[in-house]
Amino acid sequence: MAQPGRRGDERAQLLGFLDYYRSQIIDKVEGITEEQARWKPAETANSLGAIVNHLARVEHWWFHAVFAGKPFELPGDVDDPDYDFHSADALPLAEMVERYQAECERSRGIVAAAPSLDAMSANPDREVNLRWILLHMLEETARHAGHMDITRELIDGTVER
Repeated sequence: MAQPGRRGDERAQLLGFLDYYRSQIIDKVEGITEEQARWKPAETANSLGAIVNHLARVEHWWFHAVFAGKPFELPGDVDDPDYDFHSADALPLAEMVERYQAECERSRGIVAAAPSLDAMSANPDREVNLRWILLHMLEETARHAGHMDITRELIDGTVER
């Protein structure tokens, strides 16, 4: 996926950049083995699979649970901030990728249905507008895509996927 263009309204541009980085996440795990998906470049680093698993959970949290105000539905302990990272080793990579893509699609639907970027979250414990959530998810996804760039290069020399 090419980087998004410079035209369109604010929502289209934010979504364009977020979708670009979402596609980068998927590209970083294309063609790797289960063992490679679990490899960490350092003891405190995250594996490629763990990052995919984490991003599926944060998509679900911010768009589904916070903005739409729906119950958190993914397995695991919602009070454990690292659950998504340490549970990834037990999950097949294809399952994590499928969940991530499904959460991204659900997030797109939630954003499309919102009346504006100024719409406030339905979750009373998190008072943020949709613009803030999109900016946060753009930052979160881009940061992890950078981590994945380095890890993938260390695994098999692949760069610029």
